Amino acid sequence: MSGDYKVLGTSKPDNLHAGVEVPLLTKGVKLAANQGVLLRGSVIGIVKESVLGKLCDKSAEDGSEVANCVLVHDVDTTGDSAVMAVAYQSGLFTRGALIFGGDSTVDDHDEELRTVGIYLRDEYPIE
Repeated sequence: MSGDYKVLGTSKPDNLHAGVEVPLLTKGVKLAANQGVLLRGSVIGIVKESVLGKLCDKSAEDGSEVANCVLVHDVDTTGDSAVMAVAYQSGLFTRGALIFGGDSTVDDHDEELRTVGIYLRDEYPIE
């Protein structure tokens, strides 16, 4: 019987999730092209005019300065076309694991994230 099993994939644990007290809900998000590779944990803001996601940057003035969701996986946006991705729309995340654009920090977007259902913790307590 043991010969009937095969490895379908692997997983590498990270510290993005900070607990299970808030349900993890996901949604599809269309990312704007030419942003390079956006890493898992990147915080995405939505451009008002195009409704495309971009790496959240407090200095932007197109809507992407407002935090909206967090990428589930690394996504390559280097092509000329928008790319579909999966993002967390709610959950409990480790503050230091989130990635922002420009000079943005997690403190700049803490309240915005909370309003969309994304809560933050300093570190997941491991015992």
